[in-house]
Amino acid sequence: MTTIAGPPPWASDSDAVALRETARSFLAAEAVPRRRDWADQRRVDREFWLHAGDLGLLCVAVPAEYGGGGGTFAHEMVILEEQGRIDEPGWGNHVHSGIVAPYLVAYGTEEQKRRWLPPMCSGEVVAAIAMTEPGGGSDLAAMTTRATPVEGGYVLNGAKTFITNGGSADLVVLAAKTDPDAGAHGVSLFLVDAATPGVRRGRVLDKLGQHSGDTAELFFDDVVVPAAALLGGTPGQGFVQLMTQLPQERLILALGAVVATECAVELALAYTKERTAFGKPLFAKQHIKFELAECATLARVARTFVDDCVTRHGAGVLDVATASMAKYWATDVQCQVVDRCLQLFGGYGYMREYPISEMYVNARAQRIYGGTNEIMKEIIARSL
Repeated sequence: MTTIAGPPPWASDSDAVALRETARSFLAAEAVPRRRDWADQRRVDREFWLHAGDLGLLCVAVPAEYGGGGGTFAHEMVILEEQGRIDEPGWGNHVHSGIVAPYLVAYGTEEQKRRWLPPMCSGEVVAAIAMTEPGGGSDLAAMTTRATPVEGGYVLNGAKTFITNGGSADLVVLAAKTDPDAGAHGVSLFLVDAATPGVRRGRVLDKLGQHSGDTAELFFDDVVVPAAALLGGTPGQGFVQLMTQLPQERLILALGAVVATECAVELALAYTKERTAFGKPLFAKQHIKFELAECATLARVARTFVDDCVTRHGAGVLDVATASMAKYWATDVQCQVVDRCLQLFGGYGYMREYPISEMYVNARAQRIYGGTNEIMKEIIARSL
């Protein structure tokens, strides 16, 4: 028995199995050997994106008429799982394919879909979403970025931070206030070409972990965009669009947490069965066995809960509160289990050459981004 069972029930069809094999082979051949280089340069090479596009690993849930794979959210999650198994968090495909593409599919005009989705599917365009502001954190309704109507379009002014893919994105889905007096109902989303005059990239941020990801600051200084850049074509819909799509983002984070938890237990099991102390394998000691028994149980419970959430989401019945439960609980479990497993490695667990050490620093952001776990509890409490 292992902590990682067979294919989850939501991804056991032949298409999902074949997609998993393609993703696993691609990531092993193309990502694993480059992880340290990507961490040093703070970004994933564009050639990697293009190769992923060639293999059909980008935007697999986008309809085929726009260049996508015509699959489902579950197929996107298969690729996310395989990325999680190699612990390479810097490839921002979860944002590109799992978050931005669904906004375009759900709300984009036909013109917007045909302009942006095909190059996103091929990897020629990398996408980001810019919500968080330097002084705003999780309070999206308090954003200060403004979109001022002018003849034929809008002028954008503001600053965003902690933007995944921000250092290399060609397309930015920008949240801004079109009506500052309307509170949350005055928020709109814009599809901004990053080459537009006035769009500036700030620092690629020096993070505790996830070093290969180009998380960056973005600035918008009198950026003029046409009316056609407004997502969906109607102002004031942004907050509803965000609240509708955020549960899927949180489910993506929850599934990533489950995979990391399972992998941490697998690594610790292998290490403690091979490593000897006082003439016996570490796993022979009752304390070690009990620690791993507890961690394996947490991993299994997390897997069962999140698999059920993915199934519910696929059926269109996953509610906001349950998605928030999955995000907060699974990421809390991830951090707890990875920490406990690292302890079983002793001093070696603190060495970067051991994958468990990278898993430790990569895990910590999970409880913060996508809405902090404290915000998740507030959302859950409102539903009680």
